[in-house]
Amino acid sequence: MTATIAHLHDMPVRLTACCFAISCAVVFLTDPLALPREVHRQKRMERSWFRWFAENAARVPIIALIFMAFFAISWRPVYAAQATMSFFIIFTGISRAKFIFIREPLIFSDIALVVDVFKYKTIFYATSLNIVFWIVAFAYVFGASALYMYYEPHILPDRSRPFWITVMVLAAALPWLAIFLKPVSRIVARCSEWLFMTFDARLNTVRFGTFTSVVIHFTIWLGAKREKILAEIRHGLQHALHELHELIGVEDEAAPLIVIWQSESFMDLRNFGETDFHLPNIDRMRRHAVQWGRMTSVFEGGYTLRTEFAVLSGLQPESVHSDASYPYLRAAYYSDVVWPTKLKKAGWRTHFIHPYDRTFFLRHKAMPLLGFEKMTMLDEFEHDAQLDGPYVSDMNLTKKVLGIAAEADVNTPALLFVASMANHGPWEPGRVRGLNDPVAIYKQLLVEADKALGRLIGELDKLDRPVWLAFYGDHAPLLKAFADPFPDPRTDYIITPLAEARTKRGRGVEPAEEAPWNLFRLTLSRAGLLRGDLQ
Repeated sequence: MTATIAHLHDMPVRLTACCFAISCAVVFLTDPLALPREVHRQKRMERSWFRWFAENAARVPIIALIFMAFFAISWRPVYAAQATMSFFIIFTGISRAKFIFIREPLIFSDIALVVDVFKYKTIFYATSLNIVFWIVAFAYVFGASALYMYYEPHILPDRSRPFWITVMVLAAALPWLAIFLKPVSRIVARCSEWLFMTFDARLNTVRFGTFTSVVIHFTIWLGAKREKILAEIRHGLQHALHELHELIGVEDEAAPLIVIWQSESFMDLRNFGETDFHLPNIDRMRRHAVQWGRMTSVFEGGYTLRTEFAVLSGLQPESVHSDASYPYLRAAYYSDVVWPTKLKKAGWRTHFIHPYDRTFFLRHKAMPLLGFEKMTMLDEFEHDAQLDGPYVSDMNLTKKVLGIAAEADVNTPALLFVASMANHGPWEPGRVRGLNDPVAIYKQLLVEADKALGRLIGELDKLDRPVWLAFYGDHAPLLKAFADPFPDPRTDYIITPLAEARTKRGRGVEPAEEAPWNLFRLTLSRAGLLRGDLQ
């Protein structure tokens, strides 16, 4: 065996070319495993032979760059082939696992969440990433590498070794570094946009495989020109900002308080025929609502920030382009078009309240850029995870919100945006005393959320100012014991006037479906704060 390998290494160019060809073949054969067959059938796209060839040809340079990286550190073609195949297969496996769990393949913005996955294992359902996982992973990576370094002879030329090492390192690294240069990134982004045509993660994974899809998406995110699109968005929102300047702060009237409550993983299971529990305060809100109904989902079963940003910005995912999967990575891009910024410019006080780590999803950087003057995060709550459970309860969150609302100046309009955590999974035994079934645990958490909502409504109703409460669920829960996927991923929303705004209470209004990016404007409109809109 060793003699055979040595003989092959007498033909280094042929051997390297052969190893690279084998790498490409294996990657092309294994990439489809990232998604189930039914997804491949659903995402088949009619395309010309030229486009089919171009899309597949675009995958080869990506494989080549990974192959060159492993070759540059070893000068061993067989090792480079094995490492390249493992690299792509690992991405494929992660993508398949993510799809099984959350029904979305791996995308480029997931790379930005890698640190968070290990830091917040429970919220990402990643508790299996324990010491055993790391021992196996490191044993494979370093053990296999050591064996190749020992048994496979290198093919580094005997003469001018520093020169050839430098050439190979530059060949492997320069293309990655070049895409960070604006002129290069613009060109690459235009080519990538032509290849992609859409940001449908499933379709692109079917067409390009996981890692190539991730790289193409990243190049678009990095280099695409967004200025023109943002200019159009800003122009379209100037009229709304002018209306706010005109109509907010009317003399002789108490300033309004708007509370938007984003309820984590809230979905009324009674919509699916589950009638063995009661949500009396949700029902009361609906009876007195000016508008309520089902809310379409930005994403099913996770990624709260996508719905959160859609509500705060009023922008559809298509308008956010390549930023849609993780808009807080470039929150500054949208600073002057989001609703909190417009309200702040109109003289409002804006406050973001969320009982979780302020660094999660980069909220500590994003929220000030998105117009929030103040932030109240987990470090301002008294919470012991060992005694109180993994998340701050909705009742404790309610108490904090009510304290902030009571201290707010009644002569200054204010926005409180509240993002709860209590309903988040996993719904495991021990989460609720006496319950082991995930569905039963989830229902009890809904009941607890409803009790907190009743306390919130009761106290807000006593304030001497117009109060508007908009309540909605951010996405369907990842409750596989109940449904996988949910037959209807729409959540619930309710807009209800309280306190001095009670004269505008609804009288048995019929439910209406709404999209999250319309919710903020709809709340302002129902509160009579936008000229020419529905009152």
